[in-house]
Amino acid sequence: MKRIILFLVTNLAVMLVLSFTASLLGINRYLTANGLNFGMLLAFCALIGFGGSFISLFMSKTIAKWSTGARVIEQPQNSTELWLVSTVQNLATRAQLPMPEVAVYDGPPNAFATGASKSNSLVAVSTGLLQGMTKEEVEAVLAHEVAHIANGDMVTLTLIQGVVNTFVMFLARVVGYFVDSALRRNNDQQSGPGIGYMVTVVVCEIVFGILASVIVMYFSRQREYRADAGAASLMGSSTPMIGALRRLGGMEPDGLPQNLQASGISGRQSWMGLFSSHPPLESRIAALQARGR
Repeated sequence: MKRIILFLVTNLAVMLVLSFTASLLGINRYLTANGLNFGMLLAFCALIGFGGSFISLFMSKTIAKWSTGARVIEQPQNSTELWLVSTVQNLATRAQLPMPEVAVYDGPPNAFATGASKSNSLVAVSTGLLQGMTKEEVEAVLAHEVAHIANGDMVTLTLIQGVVNTFVMFLARVVGYFVDSALRRNNDQQSGPGIGYMVTVVVCEIVFGILASVIVMYFSRQREYRADAGAASLMGSSTPMIGALRRLGGMEPDGLPQNLQASGISGRQSWMGLFSSHPPLESRIAALQARGR
């Protein structure tokens, strides 16, 4: 329940801020007496599409800590925490990155990396993963997350999400305008958009949003292959990462909030794989085996 409330409150706050900004700039008045102002509409959709994505990115560390209950290790309290911080430090040095924050959270086997930039990032690991893997396997998982940071995957996925959000909103409103115009063709007395516009926009945003998520998830799967390869490079061998993925195959990972699903070391598989944020573990292992050492 806490996660749901946090998700709703955060998204509502973001939309209120963006709506106020659009009103302040005047770009929300794209429907004019002379028809649709395409330039203003594109500006409005870009503000909402990219704005929402980038605000989420900038808040990602804070939201991740709130939603998972992750505790940042400021001063290691035991040998495990000392080892975690030391391992991430070594991996970050090899990847030529500033030291990320390191956190631990209670939950099923998983780990994730998030943050707005390479110099403002977080690597978190669950107690389930620490208890269920060997140190070498945990190090491989941490290397995978550090590779995500080094590859700039959080920013890349934010840009892709911003682009698809913009075009989903833009195309939905263009289609809605023309459908509404066709329905009102013989009604000269009505001014402004009618019910046809509103209904069409809602339906199109749902349909186009589903299609757009296929694109976003494709790029998400590709970045997992790259992070696996990056982990192998940081570890000096593919073997530890292969071992970690095989171990995950015998566990029940996940346990992450919806907003962090794409950031985890593993995620749920969905229909035909089109909507999966992660490739099947077997495919990831095969890619690492093909890579060799």
